[in-house]
Amino acid sequence: MEIILDKVSKRFNQDWLFKDLNYQFCTPRSYAITGANGSGKTTLLKIISGMIPCTAGQMNYRKSNESIDPDSIYKYISYVAPYMELPEELTLNEFLKFHFALKPNLEGLSSKDIAAMAALEHALNKPLHTFSSGMKQRVKLAVGIFSSTPVLLLDEPTTNFDESGISWYKEEILRAKSVKLVIISSNQSHEYDFCDHLIQLGSS
Repeated sequence: MEIILDKVSKRFNQDWLFKDLNYQFCTPRSYAITGANGSGKTTLLKIISGMIPCTAGQMNYRKSNESIDPDSIYKYISYVAPYMELPEELTLNEFLKFHFALKPNLEGLSSKDIAAMAALEHALNKPLHTFSSGMKQRVKLAVGIFSSTPVLLLDEPTTNFDESGISWYKEEILRAKSVKLVIISSNQSHEYDFCDHLIQLGSS
């Protein structure tokens, strides 16, 4: 999988967050996007995902040397961020079945397996609204990491995690990065210190 930025720029009102970014992301490698608050880390991640458009420039996506229609890129990407909402009226089991009916999970894994791998098997039949913020973040990461998509985009992935949550994240992301294209937006070094490449926004 390849994601290619061709002079990608983003402006809000009259202010440019970044201009003329050229970069090529490839599987299976991992990348960290860092920079000061307001430098456009989350915005760039959303542009890469296809969630929002760039102001100028072009996003190109390729798989097995064939171009992918940008309108279809969502099929290839899992996006995880602490600000994403969960359907809290569902139980964890119901949510996992719903999610993986839309975006297939890794072959051979059941909802029960995924809950166990996220250390949430005890909460499989509990409504998501009863989960702590750290448990909800585990759920979001689990559906991203254990989806069969070739691209995994993470925005501040250990938000609301204690030390055990961070350790779980590091263990699972190290597995995922060996087979996926992983891009992480963060200023917390423990979230990306394993990455192959570092992209610093806002630097001269």
